[in-house]
Amino acid sequence: MDLRKLKTLIDLVSESNVSELEITEAEGKVRIVKGGSAAFQAPMQAPVAPVMPVAAVLPAAAAPQPVPEVSAPVGHVVKSPMVGTFYRAASPGAKSFVEIGSQVKEGETICIIEAMKILNEIESDKTGTITQILGENGQAVEYGQPLFVIE
Repeated sequence: MDLRKLKTLIDLVSESNVSELEITEAEGKVRIVKGGSAAFQAPMQAPVAPVMPVAAVLPAAAAPQPVPEVSAPVGHVVKSPMVGTFYRAASPGAKSFVEIGSQVKEGETICIIEAMKILNEIESDKTGTITQILGENGQAVEYGQPLFVIE
């Protein structure tokens, strides 16, 4: 089903007195449920037997060491505005938009995120210097995932 058609149907259901809508087409079946009624109920899980703590089973020398805390990035964090694939350059052989130490201005393109076969240029929302690049080229990113740190 076309994404625009699906969005239109969702808007129609939300603006009307209809609480549930189900449509079947050749491509598939869509069911839209309005409001707080749950269309899906998770199966109940069986109770789990209590587990003995690891420290009680292992000798004192083999007890796990505390994990050091990872410090939060210092500066302004540029986060992904969408889910997609992160690219540091316009094409595979091209120069990266920015590197660590690059000076950027507000509105300057700093990367591309490909979502649904559309290349979206992501612009800096702050003027400053790129101090960290947190995204990996060609890797999937989530909405709100930190990509760059600008100071």
